[in-house]
Amino acid sequence: MLFRSVAFYRASSLACLLSVIPLSGCGYYASRVAHKAQSSMIGMDENDVQACVGIPDKIKKIDDHITIYEYQRGRNIGTSANSTLIPVQSVQNIVNAIGGGDGKSCVADFRVVDGKVQDVYYSGDNDMLIGTDGVCATVVRGCVRRAVASGRRPKGWISAFVEPQPDQKSAATTTISRQNTQPEAAQSRLLNTSNPTIAAGTGH
Repeated sequence: MLFRSVAFYRASSLACLLSVIPLSGCGYYASRVAHKAQSSMIGMDENDVQACVGIPDKIKKIDDHITIYEYQRGRNIGTSANSTLIPVQSVQNIVNAIGGGDGKSCVADFRVVDGKVQDVYYSGDNDMLIGTDGVCATVVRGCVRRAVASGRRPKGWISAFVEPQPDQKSAATTTISRQNTQPEAAQSRLLNTSNPTIAAGTGH
């Protein structure tokens, strides 16, 4: 009877541990935060971005209209201690091996056009056990947890597995902005070639 009781206790504890794993920081909620920012931060003023995210690690000026802000963040993963009843670290290692997500770093790039966020991109080893881009929540959660005046409400359901796609309107705005970056002299030359000037006194 004692052996059965101990075995039942261990099995119950293990089942409880496995049921808590999806809810206790394995990536689902973090992934939704990261993806929510890719929607709610579109159109946000660059000053508000630096207020809720922080000073960028890198700034790259593409032209007079477009600037890239880059943020790099890491994730500290502690080692779980095993007990005599539940091999926590062993279970965690098995779950991570099955799920394939145990990311530790994120690179977040904000494309800012004329002072407004146009796109938010994530890269790096940033997937956690459940969902995608979960590590990147450490970059943007300050802009998601608290409303920012120049931000916007996310559109539709925010998935933990699929990034929200950019609006066609935003893409059109970027195209117009790029066209406006052409030098005025080049535009003038194009106009002159389409309407050649005929010198006075010359034939047809």
